[in-house]
Amino acid sequence: MTRPLRADAARNRARVLAAAEEAFTAEGLAVPLDEIARRAGVGAGTVYRHFPTKEALFEAVILDRITRFVDTARKLATADDPGKAFFDFLHRLVVGASASKALVDALAGAPLATADLIINAKQELSVAGGELLTQAQRAGAVRRDVEIADVMALFAGTTLALQQPGVDDSLRERVFSVIREGLRAR
Repeated sequence: MTRPLRADAARNRARVLAAAEEAFTAEGLAVPLDEIARRAGVGAGTVYRHFPTKEALFEAVILDRITRFVDTARKLATADDPGKAFFDFLHRLVVGASASKALVDALAGAPLATADLIINAKQELSVAGGELLTQAQRAGAVRRDVEIADVMALFAGTTLALQQPGVDDSLRERVFSVIREGLRAR
């Protein structure tokens, strides 16, 4: 059984995760742990106490990010407008994830020691997204011939494509608009 972290240790861990997400988003796995410690405003020893390797930190960031997407999907499942909720969720996935090199690396299958945890989190993401998709289809907002596997494949491919050099926010938004229009019920 794992003991809960002291309040200061929990704050430091959260600061390290936030700094690591920012650094990994910008630079991928190339960023040194010392740079993450500097960005978090903690010593390198603090980073190593929580995350013994850069890979462990990377995995924690990815797991945290996917978990936040799952939490978002679950919150949106209670929205009054299922179509809007589904497309809001999809927008967060496509636009948010495509801006993050770390998440793209994980979705592309980077070798991770906690791959099972990440695979399980991705499955939870599919289930939560599937619930939103089903609700949107029942509301007549999304084509009925689309399955969550289609949406997740579209998401993964689009995210990888939007990682190319020269991609900016306006292109991400235009690509999302094309996806949204292609998924809308006619």
